[in-house]
Amino acid sequence: MTRLLLTISIFLLMASCQTSPKKTDLDLLRDKIAQIISEKKATVGIAIKHNNDTLSFNGEKHCPLQSVFKFHISLVVLSEIDKGKFSLEQKITIKKEELLPKDLWSPLRDENPNGGTFTIAQLIEYSIIQSDNVACDVLIRLIGTPKTVEEYFKKNNIADIAITFNEKDMQAKWENMFQNWTTPNATNQILAMFYDNKNNLLSKNSYDFFWKTMKATTTGAKRLRGFLPKETIVAHKTGTSGTNKAGLTPATNDVGIVYLPNGQYFIISIFVTDSMESAENNEKIIADIAKAVYDHYTTSAK
Repeated sequence: MTRLLLTISIFLLMASCQTSPKKTDLDLLRDKIAQIISEKKATVGIAIKHNNDTLSFNGEKHCPLQSVFKFHISLVVLSEIDKGKFSLEQKITIKKEELLPKDLWSPLRDENPNGGTFTIAQLIEYSIIQSDNVACDVLIRLIGTPKTVEEYFKKNNIADIAITFNEKDMQAKWENMFQNWTTPNATNQILAMFYDNKNNLLSKNSYDFFWKTMKATTTGAKRLRGFLPKETIVAHKTGTSGTNKAGLTPATNDVGIVYLPNGQYFIISIFVTDSMESAENNEKIIADIAKAVYDHYTTSAK
């Protein structure tokens, strides 16, 4: 009888081990992020990459880009520069009548109410660092149309992206923002493609300029950067929609590369969409996720 009970106990122990495998480090990170976004009145699209680790939540969801597309536009402009069509030092004149209305964000317009002349480098810096809408639309006109940007990425095997409107037209009607969309997974793919620069998609000069500019971004201080150590380097681009009368916010976004203390980095794209949370909570969701990922890889590296 004793031998029979021992056999049964061993069998049950083996069955328990088979049905409850030990969680991996990546499973633990997934659980932590799931806890952060649970019970939030929002859909959160997330893609994360660190070395061989990849993790996503709603990674294939179509999310409104909003100003994140200024990242894409700048890359296409730099690609055209590398083909010899333009140069970073080339000057572009913006007439007063080409400035966007004052209800659209533009530090460039506020500093130059009568227009002015700017290098392409300055326009990219305005567009990325301060998310300037005037600079953005001038850059689009320089290379063609919004569809020119979309087509560039599709030629580079990024299928999940649509760019239909410039800033002026995207902000003209609420529904227009939904025709400028991408997915978290596609965004991470683009970030990795250009950061690795394996196929020399950008020249060294354009590459160095672009990532220096991304690191200087001043918008979204409470998003990816929010809870990270002050000295952390974050190369990123934000995007933000308005909120309708019902309290719905379609887009609070931040995408980029976060550098770790050991010199490594992780790529992260977070799109908070369909949200009934406050603006502060939408940003906190992004900050909490970024901190969880940062802590996870900082701790695991020790």
